[in-house]
Amino acid sequence: MSRRRFAAAGLAFGAVVAVAGCSSSPSSGSASSAPSGTYTVWDPYPQFDNSSAWVQLLDKCGTAAGVSVKRTGFDTTDLTSKVLLAAQQGAAPDVLIVDNPVVSTLAQGGVLTDTSVTKVDTSGVEANLLAAGQLGGKTYGVPIGANTLALYYNKSILGAAGVDPGSVKDWASLSAALAQVKSKTGKKGITFSAIGTEEGSFQFLPWFWGAGAKLADLSSPQATDALTLWSTWLKDGYAPNSVLQDTQTTSWQEFAAGGTAFSENGTWQLANAKKTGFPVGIIPIPGKDGGTAPAPTGGEFVTVPVQSDTARYATSEKLVSCLTNADNAYTTDNTLSYVAATDAVQQKQVAANPDLATWVTAVHAAKGRTSDDLGTKYPKISQPLWTAVQAALSGSASVQSALSTAQNAAKSAAN
Repeated sequence: MSRRRFAAAGLAFGAVVAVAGCSSSPSSGSASSAPSGTYTVWDPYPQFDNSSAWVQLLDKCGTAAGVSVKRTGFDTTDLTSKVLLAAQQGAAPDVLIVDNPVVSTLAQGGVLTDTSVTKVDTSGVEANLLAAGQLGGKTYGVPIGANTLALYYNKSILGAAGVDPGSVKDWASLSAALAQVKSKTGKKGITFSAIGTEEGSFQFLPWFWGAGAKLADLSSPQATDALTLWSTWLKDGYAPNSVLQDTQTTSWQEFAAGGTAFSENGTWQLANAKKTGFPVGIIPIPGKDGGTAPAPTGGEFVTVPVQSDTARYATSEKLVSCLTNADNAYTTDNTLSYVAATDAVQQKQVAANPDLATWVTAVHAAKGRTSDDLGTKYPKISQPLWTAVQAALSGSASVQSALSTAQNAAKSAAN
């Protein structure tokens, strides 16, 4: 199953940060109807029923805390509005598991407690992953795990083209590899998603950040370098024009058809990579001048919404700690195709599955879209950014003009 939010991740601030969704009706139950001794948990995993390992873990954590757990699974695109409404009615759940870009929205809205209140321990969490849940110097939860982007490659095509994937260290060597694929095999070099939605921004960010650009300045020389790279790939025939309409799912399908050397995609495609019928390898997305480019993180945070009865926080902390402890996080992250949020569990994952080593490297370099204290400013930046990518790749505007327009739009939206 392709992960609907992981990347894409993205849950909506309205619909802005929404990516692909598995539609499902939520199970019944609400915090307001919870009897004494029952703690409510809302999550974005409606695909898991009461017989699943996930729900069994929730029950186990409840038993360990001495309470019953009443769990409600919402589709990821519905969860934010449901929580905001519940909070207004004084009926927020005790524990909320929510996509990381939305944490700052809920925190700014006064919906979430911070960890100084709940006493949730975040000391073992990777700092770059924790940053997605931080705003104004406070931390509003703990990540259950993370996913991000890397480059899958078709070993057969690279072999026929005489390209060593280990030689791809920066943009110049990657572009040279794409050129060699085209000239030696006639195949496409790379596919990605540049669609005019959050998915397009999500996939562009590794190149944007990998050039040294910052979201506060969409028209910088570094941003221009990144968009010029993608634009040049299309002009030179290394990437198909279909990237303008491709989601991360349809982009993957093109790669899986066997006619493309590289695919920018996420951890959620690991199982599908074994079903392609050809050998697949993975390398990190390179930065412009080398190293691993920062890619955006997907994945959820376990948070504690504000309660009028503050005595409930002590038990909520026990539930959060249970859900995110090393043993339970290992099982859950493997189920969700996530990389764990702590080094200890990451090492355990790689020991069991060496193929995850590249993903751990990518996660170490990754960053949250709302990091750098952007918080709720991010969607006001992301939409102009994906609009600029569309304009430049379609040829309706030059790279410089598209990014200048995007920067002006982002500044206007922020005022």
